[in-house]
Amino acid sequence: MEIARELQEITIDISRGTSVTIGNFDGVHNGHRKLIRRTMEKAAKLGLPSVVVTFCPHPLKVLAGVHAAPLITDYEKKLDLFEALGVDLVLMIKFTKELAAMEPESFVEEYLVHGLNMKELVVGYDYSFGKGRKGNFALLSELGSKHGYGTERLDPVIIDGAIVSSTRIRDMIQAGRVWYVRPLMDRFYVIRGTVIHGMNRGGRLLGFPTANMRVRDELTPMPGVYATWAEVDGKVHKAVTNIGTNPTFGNDEISVETYIMDFSQDLYGWELRLNFVTRLRDEKKFSGVEELMAQIRKDVDLARQILETPEAQL
Repeated sequence: MEIARELQEITIDISRGTSVTIGNFDGVHNGHRKLIRRTMEKAAKLGLPSVVVTFCPHPLKVLAGVHAAPLITDYEKKLDLFEALGVDLVLMIKFTKELAAMEPESFVEEYLVHGLNMKELVVGYDYSFGKGRKGNFALLSELGSKHGYGTERLDPVIIDGAIVSSTRIRDMIQAGRVWYVRPLMDRFYVIRGTVIHGMNRGGRLLGFPTANMRVRDELTPMPGVYATWAEVDGKVHKAVTNIGTNPTFGNDEISVETYIMDFSQDLYGWELRLNFVTRLRDEKKFSGVEELMAQIRKDVDLARQILETPEAQL
């Protein structure tokens, strides 16, 4: 997959045209995947490259600043997911306030028609862009007649009676309802980070050594204890993850700590990926170490049972 941040960086052959979809694609959920797959189908039928046009930073990061919602997928993760789907080219356009003020007709002509030689465009049911968000399906279709490209709008994906959307998924993750996210994304929600030195209580005091994680992702599930799959060096292990402040020990800062079952390797400095399967319980304050240890044993036993079920497999 080729990645370009400027039109001038494109090296694949677009002389015969391209099949394009455009959007922010935060989460690369099943609605997004439907758009991308339809774009790829059209590309294959016509013998053209498939292209995803997206923006960096996310438009809301520019327009709303600190008030913007946390991203479900950062750009590294998003590009990995595009590549896994089989996209030929990603054009990641730098989003600025000047770009936001651009008339949609100008954007289509500069980037899509002249820049990408677009022959087919696939958009979502509610997609709009440009100054005043005037770049809707009606205008895109009108411009298609003028510039010689076809435009198709796809219906939303409905799961459990509601539209699959980034907002819905983000709200579920923030509420700890990670089990219900998987059908919307075709995967468990993942956070990634580096293992760092923590308080070292897990192994020293409790007999359950934990990997303390410096998280790279913006969106973390709500505090609590989770059954997770931990990926280390390409291998997957059953795990229990605690997100919270460890109130039994009077901590103030939120941490992400994972006990990896049947594992004894030193992980300091290693990259860790956590797949969140289901939430086991709230974080709580215990009377002391003995009560906490007893609860951790219960958490590990329950997580092991859940992770061994067919429904919980990666």
